[in-house]
Amino acid sequence: MPSAYSIPKIYEKEIKAVVKAGYYSNKSEVVRDALRALFESKKQLRLAAAVELYKEGEVTLSKAAELADETTIEFKEILKDRGIRIVVPRKSKKELNKQVQKLKKIRE
Repeated sequence: MPSAYSIPKIYEKEIKAVVKAGYYSNKSEVVRDALRALFESKKQLRLAAAVELYKEGEVTLSKAAELADETTIEFKEILKDRGIRIVVPRKSKKELNKQVQKLKKIRE
């Protein structure tokens, strides 16, 4: 999903320079690495992103906890402290019956 972003000219020049120097194969690789480093170094950003993605229903509770680098229990506490309601997904009877059948097969 391509997106367009505006960055200062000096960064554009630096990106081109590190690609030309052979550190990266293209500009996208530089940006991906920079974003990865940003989120790895700033835990509060990872946490904020995970909370927002969870609130928007973009990720499950367990995936949000993983993104935030927290356990599910710790992440639930964070949500509680922020006044965010934890949503338990409801499954249809058909889905529940499928899971029951799978469990029965495992136990045989």
